[in-house]
Amino acid sequence: MEVVATKLHEIFTAQILDIGGTKFSIATFASLLSLIVLSLFISRLISELIRRSLLTRLRINRGLQEAITVFIKYLLIVLSSTIILQTAGFNLSSLAVIAGVIGIGIGFGLQNIASNFISGLVLLFEQTLKVGDYIEIGELKGTIEKISIRSTILRTDDDVFVIVPNQRFLENNTVNWSYAGHTCRIHIPISVAQDTDLLILTEALLTAARHEPRVLSNPPPEVWFKKFGGDSLDFELLVWIDEPDVNEPIRSSLNFRIAYEIRERGIIVPFPTREIILRNPQALTPTLTALTSGNYSDQIPQTKIKPQLIETSSSVPKEINSKNLRDLLRKISYFERCTEVELFALIARGYRRHFDIAQVICQENDPSDEFYIILSGVVEVFSEKNNQPIATLGEGEFFGEISLLTGTPRTATVRALAPDTVLFVVERLQLQKLLSEHKELGEQIALKLSERQQVLISLGLLNEEELQRSQHAALSWVRDRLNVLFGINLGKNV
Repeated sequence: MEVVATKLHEIFTAQILDIGGTKFSIATFASLLSLIVLSLFISRLISELIRRSLLTRLRINRGLQEAITVFIKYLLIVLSSTIILQTAGFNLSSLAVIAGVIGIGIGFGLQNIASNFISGLVLLFEQTLKVGDYIEIGELKGTIEKISIRSTILRTDDDVFVIVPNQRFLENNTVNWSYAGHTCRIHIPISVAQDTDLLILTEALLTAARHEPRVLSNPPPEVWFKKFGGDSLDFELLVWIDEPDVNEPIRSSLNFRIAYEIRERGIIVPFPTREIILRNPQALTPTLTALTSGNYSDQIPQTKIKPQLIETSSSVPKEINSKNLRDLLRKISYFERCTEVELFALIARGYRRHFDIAQVICQENDPSDEFYIILSGVVEVFSEKNNQPIATLGEGEFFGEISLLTGTPRTATVRALAPDTVLFVVERLQLQKLLSEHKELGEQIALKLSERQQVLISLGLLNEEELQRSQHAALSWVRDRLNVLFGINLGKNV
């Protein structure tokens, strides 16, 4: 045994290589390899401890934490490896030329790995893609789970983990849905028959969008008329969301809601049609005569020809139960002379809101930021100051416009008297955008509001002496008021 042990010791300690004047044996290489592996393990352990104990407490975002962790890990690996090699007697400066020559050869053979390595460094330091971002590259969509030096791990919507080489992110266009914020806009296409009422369609699409809880109310949903199709009118519903990683489920939910809303309103989605032109219809006359006379009944005994009524896209849509918004808006004095374009814009700026019985809609003396139209149900206008009801309003009536247009606090409290009361709401910010885009509508509102002089006097906004001095005093005051409140520029005072 001693002889065997002596021979093994001689084999492992025998000089097999001389590098830069330093002699190396198998035992030396084994100890160096063990120390380098240990340094790799310790470097990884230290970087993870720093991430969990320090970076997490500093509340740094997940992507930056991963980048700092990877940088610390590789820095420790390089430093520890350099110290181990120098301690073992390696003259690193003498190896520079050899390493350069070997590096050129390896570069040609492993250029893809080198490219992915450099790409990984670029991704880690640029921070354009971070762990936790929802991205789209080619046909892949998913969340970044890890960015390493060679590749990035992407978790798709189907919970499948895909390893993507880093070089691919630099060579291809990559959509980062989470970059510089977490809001994005999605487009829902819809095609309808060419005789569709555009205002009813707009209301249907916006109602579907506002009933989806994951759709943001600000920026508001929009409806765009894309083009005239061969058999249809093509539109798009545009909505904003703050959960880009679930945009496909939101898109599906919106499609369900749109299908329900357009079916309720009798809106038809047309099928493609084809026109067949018979250049010699006389040739079919004998065949049609034989079929109708029954001469071919022995050959095709199971064939029966029955007249059918084919419904086309020009069919009259079924009657809508509730009054549409266009008719209700026409009954309001401020909007009775609106054009179709102005009504379209007004409907696009508002939204439906549901209230339960006894639920307060607006409170007396609160700021006035909304104007309401009753679509269904009943509301009560109540004076808390005098402790008595003022009025009861039903379907088709409206309230809150005076306070909104004059900027005065609410003069009464309004609450719902019927279950599931539905109101159409126009907010101040949306009305401001509407008036800035349609100055003629602002002038119409100013004229109608100036006619309600007694209301303005009762609110203390005008006095009778001013009205007696000038018959245009009310209109001038209203114009100035709207200009100040909504930042618009109506006509000069008369």
